[in-house]
Amino acid sequence: MRPFKSVPKARRGDRVAVISPAFAAPAISPAIHEQALRRLSESTGLIPVEYPTTRQLGASAEARAADIEAAFADPGIRAVMATIGGDDQVTVIPHIDPSIIAANPKPFLGYSDNTNLHNLLWNLGVPSFYGGSTQIHLGAGPGVDDIHLRSLRAALLEGGSIELTQTSESEDFGIPWEDPRALTSFGNREATEAWEWAGPRKAVTARTWGGCIEVIDEIAMAGRMPPLADLEGVILLLESSEELPSALAVKRWLRSLGERGLLQAAAGVLVARPPVSELSAPVPSAGERAALRHEQRDAILGQMALYNPQAVVCVGVPFGHTRPQWIIPHGGSITLDGTSRTVIADYAG
Repeated sequence: MRPFKSVPKARRGDRVAVISPAFAAPAISPAIHEQALRRLSESTGLIPVEYPTTRQLGASAEARAADIEAAFADPGIRAVMATIGGDDQVTVIPHIDPSIIAANPKPFLGYSDNTNLHNLLWNLGVPSFYGGSTQIHLGAGPGVDDIHLRSLRAALLEGGSIELTQTSESEDFGIPWEDPRALTSFGNREATEAWEWAGPRKAVTARTWGGCIEVIDEIAMAGRMPPLADLEGVILLLESSEELPSALAVKRWLRSLGERGLLQAAAGVLVARPPVSELSAPVPSAGERAALRHEQRDAILGQMALYNPQAVVCVGVPFGHTRPQWIIPHGGSITLDGTSRTVIADYAG
């Protein structure tokens, strides 16, 4: 596996870049964005800094790449955070000068479409953190969820190891941003289910790689996947988006990764609790939602059983497109313990 750089943590009073490398959600709801910046400052002591495209809808790929470069190049910026994901970050990556990022490594936080940027960082040997959306997880609702705040501080400031734990309840989406209640109320939360484990009863500790399954598909088609040799022994991170891909689509993506050799290379797989309802459609019943989650779980476990039954697999962890959300290492280290049924994340730089 390729060597990874050491990335120093920020300190209270340092500046952190808040950028929109995919979709400029702050342009849709400035009030939520501004509440997010206040909460970020109050909870971490860091000073958020915006860039030209942070609130600019329809910014070009070149302009967003320039903001990414500027944030990493500025020695006064100690970390970089995405406001949200999006749809077209795959078009931004070719406009980034990788030498700027490699020469100025610093923590990057984001998920969903930001899988593209995480993959670029991985290929440069720069660890990052998968998760965090200022617009969703900091700005919306009555406050910041405990597990999100704990992992946010660990990623940005404190480091250390944390056992990832289950949450008692979860939501797929919050209140629409145009509704004033979005500033003070969570969305509809429901009780969560126990995590599912598969594979041998052993512990594996390894660096992580992965992200949103749909975006990994784009990365592969664009020819930007890491060499398979670099992925040997990783813990693969997998989650699906709010577009709610079917279990059949997930099966096909996993099967393709198996045919590529990636599933066989992985020492373990960490799978997120998937969203199964969407803001713009009627919410399925509780039974239907549970069935949709089980179908995706079975699709993933089925492909792992075919391609790598010796991998330790944990399904249902609250990261990715869910809230509350753990921010987890990408390119950093996670331990999956199939004996004790625990997941330990290392937030060291």
